[in-house]
Amino acid sequence: MSYRSQSIIRGALFIIAAELSFAISAAAIKLLSINLPNESIVFFRNFFGLLALIPLLIRADLNILQTSQLHLHLLRSLSGVAAMYCFFYAIAHISLGNLMLIKSTIPIIIPIVAFAWLGEQILNLTRLAIAIGFIGVFLILKPDADIDWAILVAIASSIMAAIAFVTVRKLSATEPTLRIVLYFASIGLCVSAIPLIWTWQTPSLFQWLMLIVVGIATTLGQLLLTRGYASAPASNVGIFTYTSVPFGALLGWFFWNELWDETSLIGAALIVLAGSISLRTKKSASN
Repeated sequence: MSYRSQSIIRGALFIIAAELSFAISAAAIKLLSINLPNESIVFFRNFFGLLALIPLLIRADLNILQTSQLHLHLLRSLSGVAAMYCFFYAIAHISLGNLMLIKSTIPIIIPIVAFAWLGEQILNLTRLAIAIGFIGVFLILKPDADIDWAILVAIASSIMAAIAFVTVRKLSATEPTLRIVLYFASIGLCVSAIPLIWTWQTPSLFQWLMLIVVGIATTLGQLLLTRGYASAPASNVGIFTYTSVPFGALLGWFFWNELWDETSLIGAALIVLAGSISLRTKKSASN
């Protein structure tokens, strides 16, 4: 087996493990949302995320927070926190499988945001992927039934997340990764602390345990995802991010007896197909 093949396998395993961590985090949030306000869950997610960064901050240079791009850090942080509020709200109201599907539309939305903001051209195959992806979302929305507003909130979460990703891409040209992460964690914690003034509820022992699970699983997922993309090109291993869909569906079935109908299955297949086309388009463009 060649070194390249080993790198792709290693990268794929890291990404699969990351998506399992994200699915476990989503399941823990769904359990928490039964009795704990969404505002508290978002705050503690940011709190434990910043807590996990303290060892890195201690080892970092004191100049790590000096930046000339504060406006972009604010945009990245505010869009990221908005995405988090919407995502956590949606977790409480729709099935985990459908939620992970909506989350999977982020790579399809990113080219639209990059075109509108950065003027990046959208290739014809990418346009096809976008069209297929949104047909899949339309099917999940159940066109013959009443609109599920929680799914629309989940789509809003994906749009906000896409804006955050594009902002990170712009920031990465001049800013180190640790600075970007620290600004997001710090601003996110401050913003999410404000609603606690009128929504504070002291977590129970079980809720504290679940909040810790959310913090550990999300941080671990981010680290594993970073290792995965560092091991192999995104065009080779990015498709494995879609493993969050079956992981979410299995957890939803196991804990809440959530099942997909035929329309949702077709929608899922179209979204995964759209993501695959988008990733292959990026690979072709980079060659």
